[in-house]
Amino acid sequence: MILYRGKLYDNSRQSELIASLRDDLYAPLRCGGTLSPQTVINACDRLMRRVLDGEFDSVIKPFLNAFNVSEAQFNDMTALFSKEGLEYKCAVELCDGEKVIDGRIIRKRYPLGALLHIAAGNVDALPAYSVIEGLLSGNINVLKLPMGDSGLSVLLLYELIKEEPALSDYIYVFDVPSTETATLKALADLCDGVVVWGGDAAVKAARTMADVDTKIIAWGHKLSFAYAEPDASDAELYALAKSICDTNQLLCSSCQGIFVDTDSKETQRAFARRFFEILKAANENSRPADYGMRAKNAINLYNERLERHATGSEILKEGAVSVIIAEDETLSLSYLYRNVWVKRLPRERLYTLKKYKGCLQTAAVLTRDRETREEIARTLALIGVVRITSGGNMSRTVRGEAHDGTYALREYSRIVETELFPPSKSS
Repeated sequence: MILYRGKLYDNSRQSELIASLRDDLYAPLRCGGTLSPQTVINACDRLMRRVLDGEFDSVIKPFLNAFNVSEAQFNDMTALFSKEGLEYKCAVELCDGEKVIDGRIIRKRYPLGALLHIAAGNVDALPAYSVIEGLLSGNINVLKLPMGDSGLSVLLLYELIKEEPALSDYIYVFDVPSTETATLKALADLCDGVVVWGGDAAVKAARTMADVDTKIIAWGHKLSFAYAEPDASDAELYALAKSICDTNQLLCSSCQGIFVDTDSKETQRAFARRFFEILKAANENSRPADYGMRAKNAINLYNERLERHATGSEILKEGAVSVIIAEDETLSLSYLYRNVWVKRLPRERLYTLKKYKGCLQTAAVLTRDRETREEIARTLALIGVVRITSGGNMSRTVRGEAHDGTYALREYSRIVETELFPPSKSS
């Protein structure tokens, strides 16, 4: 489905509409229009209230079930789109307002211009959220839907325009396959920035597609982990295990595995066995993982067993969960869906994670001692981790938080400095 200037069109009209885009895209610029953040905030707030009233349950409930989102998590997510949540976000990220510098120059924030959003499909509402951030910073937005999109993002943006028709000139949505590189390049050529969500391949493709004068804002796939002292409390470990079950490790902020502060194989094994029992308990208190993924992981773990003579790994598995006691120190993706690795990494070797600087995101620190936690947190921050939390809050949703260590609304903006003209002399 295509959304073009506030109207929905069938995909068969895509080539025709893209051909018209060059003339239509800059309509706000031709009339000198600007988009106030408050206009966007008010529209989002009204739409959020309709969502909470159950108007879109037939579309949203399948999304919540597919991603195992609890009612509490859903309420946290929707709060981000409330008037209070978005005003707080703008206050933190935009720092709007004219400033006079050096007594004769006005400094002011402006939107980057037009943004092409290339969204990932791991979170169903992410494409719409990306566009809303573009709107809050005043940009015109062109969205390329991810493959297999459910239609939720198009629906939300269409309803957002119904709440505020002025947004129709600022939102364009196309269902262009990633294989149609010529079409994507044509869209990128029209825009001042390309916002790309995805892994290394997606980011590299965007850099190849965009001209050198087009800004690339990459929100790449990230990896997150926990760092634990061997004597971390059962309560901390249970909170981590519950987070793993709740997210099925699908988010960039989800824990993929645990590094233990030890160089002892026996200490590692004892920790892993303790966490395995805790993970089983958390799994019993959580909604079941997807059956198809459980079957796939059974094959992965069978292959892992076949190769353990070479890897030295030990596998603890029961029902839907598993813990792999590994010999390496690499930060790697787990098998997901409640399958966790446990590796040895003494504190003095934490610096070795610096080589993963491009994909580090969240780290939970699990220890009983406050000073130790602060020391570990400081080291993690220095090596490139951008979110440091407790075990249960790795995938928390907090208003005003940054994206991967930076503020999106600032990335989508530019600063213009205009010299004050001297007053004209009367004749």
